[in-house]
Amino acid sequence: MGKTRLEAFSDGVIAILITIMVLEMKVPHGATLDTLLPVLPVFLSYVLSFIYVGIYWNNHHHMLHTCRRVTGGILWANLHLLFWLSLIPFATGWVGENHFASAPSALYGLVLLMSAIAYYILQQQIIATQGKDSLLKKAVGSDWKGKLSPLIYAIAIPTAFWQPLVSMALYVFIALIWLIPDRRIEKVLENHAE
Repeated sequence: MGKTRLEAFSDGVIAILITIMVLEMKVPHGATLDTLLPVLPVFLSYVLSFIYVGIYWNNHHHMLHTCRRVTGGILWANLHLLFWLSLIPFATGWVGENHFASAPSALYGLVLLMSAIAYYILQQQIIATQGKDSLLKKAVGSDWKGKLSPLIYAIAIPTAFWQPLVSMALYVFIALIWLIPDRRIEKVLENHAE
């Protein structure tokens, strides 16, 4: 099976997630700048989640370019990833509305951790399906960011119960390391095309 439908469906779901997040932000009543202060946590949580969803969309896009064919296992692994990503708007709203309180910050981290695990499962499913000469396997290499992220999430989640802002800072840190463009897959695809 080709990958066009998988890409289109995934892109559609991710676009809807971003739309849901922005629609959850309520416009404050009042025309002065101080009316924006109460919604600042909601806005900041939206910005962080938008970055995370954008990172997943970007990496998902590149990862699927290495995929020659799609199997049932890849479809289910992709749905698994989309399930966890679909919880980001809920976690974003809860953490923002409650000003980065402990339980919402921990849940936010749990959703990020499970999204990272689901992405890893999808990545491994694609590698297994493509065989020993998998372009994705060549591109991923040691994948230090992919290994570091779940570890930091696992530290940040319990940290949220006594220092929720520290856990949020750890989530920001992980987003920043992924925000730096990662050209591993692009390089492998360019070399493969030559």
